[in-house]
Amino acid sequence: MTRIALVGSGVTGDRIAKRLDLVAPGCEVVVVDPRGTMAESAGCDVAVLAHGGPQIRSAAKILELGVPMVSTSDDLHDVRALNELHETAAQHGVAIVVGGGMSPGLTGLLARYLAGQLHTCDEIHLAVHGTAGPACARQHHKALAGRAVGLRDGEQISRRSGAGRELCWFPEPVGAYDCYRAELASPMLLHDLFPDVHRISARMSANRRDRFTARLPMLSPPHVEGGVGAVRVEVRGANSSGERVTLVAGVAELVATCAAATAAAFTGAIIRGQLNAGVTVAGDDRLDTIGLLREIERLGVRLQEFTGIPHPAHPVTPPQ
Repeated sequence: MTRIALVGSGVTGDRIAKRLDLVAPGCEVVVVDPRGTMAESAGCDVAVLAHGGPQIRSAAKILELGVPMVSTSDDLHDVRALNELHETAAQHGVAIVVGGGMSPGLTGLLARYLAGQLHTCDEIHLAVHGTAGPACARQHHKALAGRAVGLRDGEQISRRSGAGRELCWFPEPVGAYDCYRAELASPMLLHDLFPDVHRISARMSANRRDRFTARLPMLSPPHVEGGVGAVRVEVRGANSSGERVTLVAGVAELVATCAAATAAAFTGAIIRGQLNAGVTVAGDDRLDTIGLLREIERLGVRLQEFTGIPHPAHPVTPPQ
């Protein structure tokens, strides 16, 4: 019987637990307290880190037990530390997925899928909206107070979070939101995955109160779960004839549901032995990107791609 350790039992962890039987029928789920020694993870086929806060300590303990794992962390510094486990994990023959949530995670898969349709890709721009549970809301608050990383003309840049307003259109029913630079991990990971891309950015939706209070303690307790969230991935480049092309894809879904489906899809890939030892990041060209996206859809997340074709219910009236 497949044994899966689930570290954390919040909103996202609960959604993951409900999907694990779909990727590993008849599996045994062992719920592990992230504050403990991780000893319960010993002997498990894979561990899923779904708790809030830094996950590097949990990952290091589980790595010592020789258990493969999927991390859902979206904190920039935590993701950077997890990424540095590659050599140790490879030596131990352990597969680790870094960025197994909505962003980073699904964003990387969508970026790879869209970039694969272009002859050359030189820009990737991400935008995210919404939060999952309280831990996610606190991370959202923190990200607006940090330093946003990105890539401009091939050079890494660092900008103040909460600036750089841009109106981003997310899939319906979310629609348009003002988005701002934030301390997000995706640009750092995408820079390694797409070395030929010379512009990468990531923004997060925020209102005026979010931005003005970002450097203060949260003024009110976060909600148990936010409303419908969304992610938007835009790539720009050229087709084989040199014509300039822009492609956009995204998701409108509860953030915890989206993160859970992505984490569960990667968990299934580890169980099937599809990932190599060491750190793997969503968007790696060695992954079966299409297969993972299909699995995420099977697990309850509807992916959307902008085609520029009006919906029949909203016909475009030609100019008079």
